[in-house]
Amino acid sequence: MNRSPSSLGLLPLPLPGSPSSSWALFRARVTSFFHKSDTPVLVAFWLFGLINNVLYVIILSAAQDLVGNVPKGVVLLADVVPSFLTKLVAPYFIHRVPYAVRILVFVALSTAGMLLVAFTPPSQPVAVKLVGVVLSSLSSGGGELSFLGLTHYYGHMSLAAWGSGTGAAGLAGAGLYVLMTDWIGFSIKASLLASAFLPVIMLVSFFLVLPHGPMRAAVQRDYEPLLSEQEPSDEGDGESESFDTPAGTASSVPSVPAAASTAYSARPGDARMSFLANLRRSRSLFVPYMLPLLLVYIAEYTINQGVAPTLLFPLDASPFADLREFYPFYGFLYQLGVFISRSSSPFIRIRHLYLPSILQVVNLVLLTLHALLNFIPSVYLVFAVVFWEGLLGGAVYVNTFAKIMEDVPVEDREFSLGATSVSDSGGICVAGFVGMAMEVWLCDWQVQHGRDWCRRIRAG
Repeated sequence: MNRSPSSLGLLPLPLPGSPSSSWALFRARVTSFFHKSDTPVLVAFWLFGLINNVLYVIILSAAQDLVGNVPKGVVLLADVVPSFLTKLVAPYFIHRVPYAVRILVFVALSTAGMLLVAFTPPSQPVAVKLVGVVLSSLSSGGGELSFLGLTHYYGHMSLAAWGSGTGAAGLAGAGLYVLMTDWIGFSIKASLLASAFLPVIMLVSFFLVLPHGPMRAAVQRDYEPLLSEQEPSDEGDGESESFDTPAGTASSVPSVPAAASTAYSARPGDARMSFLANLRRSRSLFVPYMLPLLLVYIAEYTINQGVAPTLLFPLDASPFADLREFYPFYGFLYQLGVFISRSSSPFIRIRHLYLPSILQVVNLVLLTLHALLNFIPSVYLVFAVVFWEGLLGGAVYVNTFAKIMEDVPVEDREFSLGATSVSDSGGICVAGFVGMAMEVWLCDWQVQHGRDWCRRIRAG
């Protein structure tokens, strides 16, 4: 059964009209969002999004310090491939694991991973540190598909808070690492150790901040009919009182059958879905949801990893004093755009997902051509394109899952939210390989045509 936007606390998209009427509708959306919001839910999911993704950003920010002369793309792949594989496989079995158990496992994995990275001495092979990166990546991938699935119980506002938190993670992760290492003066080891304790915030958010009533109510609503069918003569025997037992997850109510952990099934009789049935579900998600998300991530991370390092200008025509300052600033503009657009879904909705995905591919072509032909006259125009790139990427991410929440039948929704999350990690993996080759190719081309700025950066 589909939900209309109004049932999710959203107003319909404004019809073409005067600017004043459009502005009035926008203000009404903002007012409606804050009026209908449940603050503990918003806080919990915002923190979920922030902490689940922030270690990923910190690790990428520390790539130079972690692996030295080893290509930084190796860190990207170690930070993304395990997450991708987790999202690819886990949706078909993770529904049998209670959310409370998942949270504990994710926190343990990410904390252990960061501690391993921090305590590995320089004399040890880089591969040992990469094992720690892999552990954190497994936690991040499992966390993303689980928290997206959890939004099924809390509605569109929880999804909006999650999206905003993930967008904030880019800014917070990069900023936090710079703050600790450059401003406060922590060593690399001390900075990573401090970061290792950030996942504890997820424990606080889940067990102390997030209200568990919606999960318990969903289990009671979905499984009471099954229990009454199984025991039609036992009415009044007190069995239903067990639903009042405090529970940490939808699957931890004691009297509910084990199939209750299949939280994405609205019909208890369908709880034990076969692997092949879930594969059919995944195929139905590919064209409308997975493909546009995959395309936008391939395009934007190819820009970030392969093209942006070569988007250099003469220093006297830029606001920078050193060529090394271009790339971090591009990263900041990108993350700022992502944060803004991932926070915008309660107010601005994009329903045609392929349009921004295609525009992102256009950005990739435009910036690649500039890296080759040097035709954009000002670095400030490149700044604008990179910021626009972040806006498009964040918009496709959050609107993809918002559209799933609105369009997919309720019995398929939790599985669909988790399964679709594989597209972003898959896109980053593809872009990681493509980007490493593109950076070398573009830099060599520029050097051959009299622009050796990228080579000067590499030379240090």
